[in-house]
Amino acid sequence: MAKGDRKRALKGRAGRMQGGRGSGRASTGQVRLWGRHAVEAALKNPERRHTKLWATRDGVASLDGELPENFTIEYAEVADLARLVTRDTPHQGLVLECAPLEDIHLDEVLHGDADRPLVVLDQVTDPHNVGAILRSASAFNAAAIITQDRHAPPESGVVAKSASGALETVPWVRVVNLARAMDQIAEAGYWRIGMTGDAQDTLAEALPAGPVALIMGAEGDGMRQNIAGHCDSLAKLPISSDIESLNVSNAAAIALYAIATRAN
Repeated sequence: MAKGDRKRALKGRAGRMQGGRGSGRASTGQVRLWGRHAVEAALKNPERRHTKLWATRDGVASLDGELPENFTIEYAEVADLARLVTRDTPHQGLVLECAPLEDIHLDEVLHGDADRPLVVLDQVTDPHNVGAILRSASAFNAAAIITQDRHAPPESGVVAKSASGALETVPWVRVVNLARAMDQIAEAGYWRIGMTGDAQDTLAEALPAGPVALIMGAEGDGMRQNIAGHCDSLAKLPISSDIESLNVSNAAAIALYAIATRAN
């Protein structure tokens, strides 16, 4: 690649712990990411250890910044890249193999900026939804998302593509026991609001002035009873009676916007 084609160096983010681990990896224990936003964000993330990039020349040219020195690129045709990713995936000429992100512990985000909300996901297993929630969490300045290790998708290319780069910037905390984690969240001073259509109060009515943890349940089943019992209040979005519910990622985006714009 000609030097003149790439004038801006990769902008490294300040060193910080990130979250996320799982089994959605290549046979070597690596993770495969695809699509320009996901790949570019991973290349810019100093916490990522990269192994190899498969790419078309147009795909490499679309990246913002120079690739790391001595970085391994294997140029390939579009059809060849399609065999490295899930079926009918818009890889945009870029497939990156890299190590999974290091784990982050709950204590590390509880001692951060209390003005930034936490997002707790109870058995939200669809990787597209988790990725979209990561994207909204980044857009509305959430401190982290928190999931139970056994009931959440692994870090994967599908999550990363849906997150559009936010997998690299929003800490993803995985815990063994979600109810116990919610106790820790309360002890740290957060007001835990569980989102459910059965609630009496709207989110605007339930929002406090202080730190907030937003609890979202899976589509269909919603929050488990035990998790709802660990909430300080339950709230709903004031949606029209013409529709039964919103997709969990859409509901999370609206709720995070409401938190971001609440009156102090």
